[in-house]
Amino acid sequence: MRASFLAAINQICSEKNVKPDQVIEAVKQAIATAYRKDFGNKEQEIRVDLEEGRDMPTILLVKEVVEEVENDNFEISVKDARKIKPDAEAGDEIAIDVTPVEYGRIATQAAKQVILQKLQEAEKQSLYEMFKDREEELLTATVTKVDPNWVTLEIEGMTVSLPWREQIPGEHYYTGKRIRVYLDRVELTGKGPQLRISRTNAALVRKLLELEIPEVRNGDVEIKAIARDAGFRSKVAVRSNDPRIDPIGACVGQKGVRIQAVMEEINGERVDMIEWSEDPIKLISLALQPAAISAVIIVNAEERMDDQERRIKKRAAVFVEEAQRPMAIGKKGQNIRLATELSGYELDMYNYEELPAFKAKLAAMRGETPAEGGDGEGGAGDDGATPIKEEDAHIPTVGDAMPAPDSEPGTEDTLTPDKDQPMAGEGAVAA
Repeated sequence: MRASFLAAINQICSEKNVKPDQVIEAVKQAIATAYRKDFGNKEQEIRVDLEEGRDMPTILLVKEVVEEVENDNFEISVKDARKIKPDAEAGDEIAIDVTPVEYGRIATQAAKQVILQKLQEAEKQSLYEMFKDREEELLTATVTKVDPNWVTLEIEGMTVSLPWREQIPGEHYYTGKRIRVYLDRVELTGKGPQLRISRTNAALVRKLLELEIPEVRNGDVEIKAIARDAGFRSKVAVRSNDPRIDPIGACVGQKGVRIQAVMEEINGERVDMIEWSEDPIKLISLALQPAAISAVIIVNAEERMDDQERRIKKRAAVFVEEAQRPMAIGKKGQNIRLATELSGYELDMYNYEELPAFKAKLAAMRGETPAEGGDGEGGAGDDGATPIKEEDAHIPTVGDAMPAPDSEPGTEDTLTPDKDQPMAGEGAVAA
């Protein structure tokens, strides 16, 4: 190969982001394909050598040496083989130089399209391998084009589309804008590698927190759960693995500088930080901030399948004062929806005045003696074990089938507002 040929290969490798070996192999395959088309046939085994210092490639027809030839496309007799290689024996492999005279221009024209195709395939494979190991990572992208339904981005020389469903609602995109996106997965399709990116995935918030907060990045502060309503609000539960570190303070930063950097990256979306608790009652109460929760009762502590193979989710009843109810539910149900996602419990909201009747009904449905104060109409009879009838209940139903909880409903299942309940908004970050 001439030095100019090697220089051309290196240039292609640089432009197409492929390895030189891939380009050389593509050239060899292209020349072999062109030879089979013009001078040979598809059954022949053709090998191409590109020797350094030679202007032209050497085309070799590879055959197996046999005693009796059955197919001369890939077999040669011992007698004929010894004319080429005197010491040839049966079972050997022999390469015959079949390079046509003045094959240079013919090979160039015939192999051009094949070479281009092979280069495209090599480029696709190279891009796929480059991004495949970076799934679930944060990537920096530049906006190159804005359309009504999608935004075209450039990520490290690759063109990627961000569909509208993965865009943050209300975010303004313009040519040249630099944004961070979350790489969900990489798929290899007929059109090449496809990068599935997102600006709405909850994992984007996690990656941004790891980027901006050293304590999260090194593991001193652990993100336990994230609930996100993209473009509006996120709730993040964190726990400190170092007793000397306040997880909320570490994430918020002095004067909110750390959390503000995260919020600015996601178009001003509010991010509330709360402290994780293994106690589901406390976690649910914290997740519903800034509302003040009066009491929480765990109705179903474990997710399971019932006798009819239906999934029974974890469930809890939340009791609030009437004045706190709108805040607990949130605009369009956003606050309770995020709290449900964060805690993993389906939450039912009740007024605090319904708590005694709820306890009585729950105990009766479980065949238990209701706690004192459970004087709601339709409660247990004289024997303390008569099941309540649904039509006699004066509170909303909590489900027809409820598994037994870890403990009996009572004071241990509720929050005492003046002792256990955190202050309204404690741990939340103001917008």
